[in-house]
Amino acid sequence: MISIKVPTVGESITEVTLLKWTKKEGEWVDRDEVIAELESEKATFEVNAEQAGVLVHKAKEGDSILIGAILADIDETAPKPAAAEKPAAAPAPAAAPEAAKAADAGRQSVTAVPNNVKTTPVAAAIIADKKVDTAQIKPSGYAGKITKLDVLDALNNPGKTAFPGQDLFSRNVRPEKMSNLRKTISRRLVEAKNTTAMLTTFNEVDMTAIMNTRKQFKDKFKEAHGVNLGFMSFFAKACAIALTEWPSVNAFIDGDQLLYHDYADISIAVSTPRGLTVPVIRNVESLSMADIEKKVIELAGKARDSKLTAEELTGGTFTITNGGVFGSLMSTPIINIPQSAILGMHKIQERPMAVNGEVKILPMMYLALSYDHRIIDGRESVGFLVRVKELLERPELLLIGKDPVASLLEL
Repeated sequence: MISIKVPTVGESITEVTLLKWTKKEGEWVDRDEVIAELESEKATFEVNAEQAGVLVHKAKEGDSILIGAILADIDETAPKPAAAEKPAAAPAPAAAPEAAKAADAGRQSVTAVPNNVKTTPVAAAIIADKKVDTAQIKPSGYAGKITKLDVLDALNNPGKTAFPGQDLFSRNVRPEKMSNLRKTISRRLVEAKNTTAMLTTFNEVDMTAIMNTRKQFKDKFKEAHGVNLGFMSFFAKACAIALTEWPSVNAFIDGDQLLYHDYADISIAVSTPRGLTVPVIRNVESLSMADIEKKVIELAGKARDSKLTAEELTGGTFTITNGGVFGSLMSTPIINIPQSAILGMHKIQERPMAVNGEVKILPMMYLALSYDHRIIDGRESVGFLVRVKELLERPELLLIGKDPVASLLEL
C-alpha cells in the first residue's frame, strides 16, 4: 500500500481543500494519472498517482487537509481489471416519415429555448408559443428539466419568481463553507483597506480611435497572429509606457524602503466561479500587442479551468481590472497589495460630449486609478492617468510613446 500525501505548495500555506476526486473509490488508476484536485489559498492544483493500483480515498470532497497529511492510498498489489470491451453501437433504425415529421416539428418548437435549458417537448412548445422567459421558470423535472406544469405555474404567477430549488415566499438559508480562495480574497481586501492610504482618481477616455483601429485591422490581426485584437492589449501597453514615466506607481513599500521596479509585470483580474484571481503577464513593456493578447487568452483559460500555478499568480507590480464586462459604468477598485495602484476599466457608453464647441456622440469610458497615497502623490496619480488617456486616444503613440511628427522634428 502506497500513501499519497498532500504536497507542499508554498511556504506560508499550511492546509488545502479537496475540491473533487477525479477517480472514484476502489477504481483502478495508472501511474501519473490525476486522482484529485486541491485548492490552496492561492491556486488550484492536481495530484497524480505515484504508482498504478486501486485507489482508496482518505478524505471527502470539501475537507480541509493539512500539508503532508495522507490524501489517499494506492494498493499496488491489486490485480488490474480486464478492460471491458465496448459493444458496437447498433445502427439506428430508419425513422418512419410520420415520426421524422414529428421530430422535425419538435426540433422547430424548441428553437425559442436556449440550448443550455432542458425541457420536455410539450414545455418547449408552450414556451415558444407564449414566449415565456425560461429564467422565470422553476424546473421540477429530472436533472433540472422544465416540465409542462412548471411552465403553466410560471404563466399563472406572472412577475413572481422563486430562487432556484425554492418555492414562492421561501425563507430558506443555506450555510456553505467558505473556500480557501474566498478566505484569502477576504483577508487581502480587508488588509488593503486597513494598511494603505487608498484614494481613487477618475478620468474618461474617448474610445473612438481604438474602436476604429480594431475595426480596420481585426481580420488581418486574427489572420496574422491567430488571436483577436481586444481592448486589454491597448490598456496593458498604455499602462506599461506610463509606468516607465511615473515609476512610483510601479513601486512597493517594504518597511522603510521603496522598491522601484524597472519592468512592468501587470496583473489582470479574472473572475472565475470560485472567485477573483489575478494572474500576471510578465514584462509587458517588452511584449508586442499580439504577445499580450495571446497571454491574456492563455491565463484567462487557465483561470477558468483552475489550472493557474502559484508562480502565475504572484509577482505583479500593477493591476488592471475590467468591470465593464459586467456592465459597470464606474467603480473604485481596491489595491492588490503589496502593489501601490490598480487601474479600473469600465463599460463603453455613448455620451454627448462637447468637442470644439459642438455636441458629438462619442464612445466614452470612465477610468479609475486607486492608489496608495503613502507612496503616490496627487501629481503622480493624475499624471499617470492622463498619460494613459493620451495613449489610448492616440494609439499611434503606443509605438514609440511620442508623437511621430514631434519625434521627426526632434521636439
